Amino acid sequence: MDQESRVCLPCHAYLDQLRLPYKRCSFSPATEKGAASVARAIGLEERQAVKTLIFETGEGESLLIMLGGDQNAVSGLLKKAVGSRNIKLASPEKVKELTGYAIGSIPPFSWQPEGFRTIIEATLMDEPVLGVGTGSWGEEILIEPPVLVEASKARVENLTTKEER
Repeated sequence: MDQESRVCLPCHAYLDQLRLPYKRCSFSPATEKGAASVARAIGLEERQAVKTLIFETGEGESLLIMLGGDQNAVSGLLKKAVGSRNIKLASPEKVKELTGYAIGSIPPFSWQPEGFRTIIEATLMDEPVLGVGTGSWGEEILIEPPVLVEASKARVENLTTKEER
């Protein structure tokens, strides 16, 4: 199927409007949920399949954190990057209310209100390409890390390694 005949999702329209380069990639909607499964389905390393996680702070702020599929944030580094000692994953209901998307394929751009904070794990900048969700299971966007940072207005932070980069 060529790119023109596919449905245009809000995240595609957003990238097109900004004239940012990306590639569309499809995988079977029957694929098991999770970054590792998506990575296998589209031929990426697990690290390159980006997890988009919504966190909430004790101060009532919600924010988006991007990690590689094989990564977990170190609590202290996450708290430091966010600037809050009270931070937790948002509930599935809160995620849907905030983003308009169900957990599992939240796009890292196109839905955020002005001033919404997004943070991407620093080691992802070393990857040649990253896969991100589109909000529609079975569709993925392949995008270079600097373009992803620009599209999502993300701040690059060390969230996974205790030693300084």
